[in-house]
Amino acid sequence: MSRHQIKDWIIAVRPWSFPASAMPIIVTLAYLYWTDAEIHWGLGAWTLVNMVVFHIAGNLWSDYHDFVKKVDREAAPGGSSIPAGLFTAKEIRNFAIAVLAVGVAGGLGLVALTGLELLWIGMAGAALTLLYPLMKYNALGDLDILLTFAVLPTLGTSFAVTGAIDWNVLWIAVPVGLITDGILHSNNTRDIASDRVAQIKTMAMGLGTKVSAWVYSFEVLFPFAWIAVCSIMGLMPLSTIAIFLTLPVAMGCSRTMMKSIKGGAGIIADLDVRTANLQLIFSALLSLALVLDKVL
Repeated sequence: MSRHQIKDWIIAVRPWSFPASAMPIIVTLAYLYWTDAEIHWGLGAWTLVNMVVFHIAGNLWSDYHDFVKKVDREAAPGGSSIPAGLFTAKEIRNFAIAVLAVGVAGGLGLVALTGLELLWIGMAGAALTLLYPLMKYNALGDLDILLTFAVLPTLGTSFAVTGAIDWNVLWIAVPVGLITDGILHSNNTRDIASDRVAQIKTMAMGLGTKVSAWVYSFEVLFPFAWIAVCSIMGLMPLSTIAIFLTLPVAMGCSRTMMKSIKGGAGIIADLDVRTANLQLIFSALLSLALVLDKVL
């Protein structure tokens, strides 16, 4: 594989998608800091890196199966590096297995330093990574993403850095996870026609374009109501309403999706990227608000 250029590897691992896996960890650390938890920051950094490693493995594993299943074609939006001719399917498969092995090794290291509770969370994450293509092709990809990029990383991080699972971190898993799920849902809504040709069934296909548009709008707008209620109830500091600075972005994404009902999939060609940017900014503001409330 030495003939490949650095830019080829960048396209293959898709680093622009990393905030989807990194931000849940960062927000969790910020939340735990706000709650006066005793945090092992070194293990927090380890957890963050390991989560991104699993994300890379998941990206590669999904690309391999999408190519084999003929979901990814060169002309399709968001096509992977395989149909583009940058890598062979075998290379991507082997790369995915190698990266997953690194992630498993890193996870076992964390288990050795923390406890067996983390092992079950890690095993669930690894299983969901491997099962993602199958779940995606059977309308369960959205559930997989919510578990893999929201529930498991927040709970796992709380245990890794404090030595105990703090179930309260699920208060932040919900809003961040919904927007993250919106990334996949916008992608699947855009690809309904091509996925039908590939004979797979995503949740967006089952719901249809109109209902999928409403579901997406819920995913990117409900988190604002969630944070507002949590701040009023004292579950988060009032400063977290700073996330409302991103509301115009979320509303813009929602309007674009709603226009696709009559305007066609071309209107939402880049909506997954826009949703990923929303998740990054939303999560960064939420983390900053939690930290500043504690410091100030």
